[in-house]
Amino acid sequence: MLFTELPFVERVRAIHDRGLGVEIWNWTTKDLDELAATGANFTSMTGYIEGDLLETDGIARFLETAEQSIVASRIINADRLNVHGTGLDGDGQAIRPRESVTAAERRTAQDTLSRLADLGAKHDAVFMLENLNLAVDHPGTPFARAEDTIELVSSIDNPHLQLNLDLYHAQIGEGNLVELVRQALPWIGEIQVADVPGRQEPGTGEINYSRIARELATLKFDKVVGLEGWASGDSNIALDAFELAFTVDA
Repeated sequence: MLFTELPFVERVRAIHDRGLGVEIWNWTTKDLDELAATGANFTSMTGYIEGDLLETDGIARFLETAEQSIVASRIINADRLNVHGTGLDGDGQAIRPRESVTAAERRTAQDTLSRLADLGAKHDAVFMLENLNLAVDHPGTPFARAEDTIELVSSIDNPHLQLNLDLYHAQIGEGNLVELVRQALPWIGEIQVADVPGRQEPGTGEINYSRIARELATLKFDKVVGLEGWASGDSNIALDAFELAFTVDA
């Protein structure tokens, strides 16, 4: 989402040269050996390619491509693998949209994610379930709200399944971000950020990310915070704003 004027591998180098980690989406469209040769620290990548948490054929494909993703992650030493409540198409839209889920379907999703966590344990890998928003970017995605992802991950309570708590999506869907971080803290593997509206770097919208950064420091949060947003202008300036927002004075 940054340095989009450059070829992909050059985007990775530009971020790495700033001393920052790199995250990638669909690994099947990338030359992983080329990316590994950059020496970048890959903090996460997509942890499945197809499938979903609810349908019999979707569950099988979800777990199959999750295992394939573990193998791929070893090439670039990506620490965490990201998943969603359902498969998303190339535009980030739910392939099998639904407006609601039943109690039985929620239990099915729990079972699928429990099997995913067991797969992570078997291969010493960590999967993360990311919350999304329904109003702007991902309508019809089941288990999209942070409330849903926290409920699912906490009910399984396996260290190989964590939360990717995306505060951009949460602000659109739920708000109350400081309290949300406090509630989710035991299960967070990563936090992703972008400002609202516009999904750009901190300082371009309404979210007080400096306040959230101070809360994270108080909570002794020591995991990845990732900018998953577009640059409002120059990408280096956007990264300056991101780093400034999450720099807390001692």
